[in-house]
Formats: sequence, structure tokens, C-alpha cells
Amino acid sequence: MGRAPGGATELPTGALPTGSVSGLPVPRFVSLKPDRVNVRAGPTKDHDVTWVYTRSGLPVEITAEYENWRRVRDWEGAEGWVYHSLLSGKRTAFVARAKGSDDLVPVREDADPRAPVTAQLEPGVLGTVKRCDGTWCRFVGDKFDGWIAQERLWGVYPNEKVD
Repeated sequence: MGRAPGGATELPTGALPTGSVSGLPVPRFVSLKPDRVNVRAGPTKDHDVTWVYTRSGLPVEITAEYENWRRVRDWEGAEGWVYHSLLSGKRTAFVARAKGSDDLVPVREDADPRAPVTAQLEPGVLGTVKRCDGTWCRFVGDKFDGWIAQERLWGVYPNEKVD
């Protein structure tokens, strides 16, 4: 097994890739802990801050690990390096905008397309992912708690199961 750029370890085909430092899957979704998170051009404090996230709880995807640093990608596809202690394993997501649509997304009482609608969410609404079964996610936030179609969330993978 060789080393790939960014500290990831190359694995045989079919093996689940894991971070060389944490041993956790890479890529994986996490969330931002504090309200202010510096994103750097490289994995040291000597690298310039390229931008700053200013909202705790935002989901980001870890795409690589290097020592105590994690390369993250956001919903816009931007990537940079964040110190590991600024990230949380708490799963969050936000309602994704469907291509060509600004429609409200229904939150249902149960994981069933025929279940009563308990809320309608705009794209961009942030919440906590409590559970996903591969098709539906229990999604909880300010003034809503119910099930949403998994494909309408950014912060979980298609078909991913979350307990």
C-alpha cells in the first residue's frame, strides 16, 4: 500500500478507505464546532487563511487527513484545511436546492411519502441528522422534527445509513 497525496492511504480495490490518522472513513461528513473556523491553504498554521466559516453546525466533508489537520470540502465544492479539534462528529445537513427548483421540501411524520406533512423547509435550512435508512432521514431543527427524503439533504451520502 502506498501513500496518496494529502495523507490518504491507498487500499486494495473494494476496501473501505480510511484516514491515515483517525482510522475513520475518508471521505466522511462532519460538522463545524465553533462559530468561527479558519480554513487554510495547507495543513499547518503557517499556511494562509483562505476563508473563514462563521456558522457552527455547518456540514463539511473530510476528503483527506494529515497529522492533526483535515482537508474539508463544502457544499460549493471549495476545499481547504481545518484543524481537527474544530470539527465534530455530530451529523448535520441542510436542505439542498433541487436543480431548477426553489420549491419547499416536505418534512413528514414518518418515513413514507404518504405520511402527513409536518413542515415545509426552504433550501438552505440547517438541521441535525438523527437517523437515515438509506432513503429517508429523521431531520430535526428549530420548529421541525420529522422525516425528509435523503436525496434532498446535503450532509449525507446517497443510500447512507446513519444511526
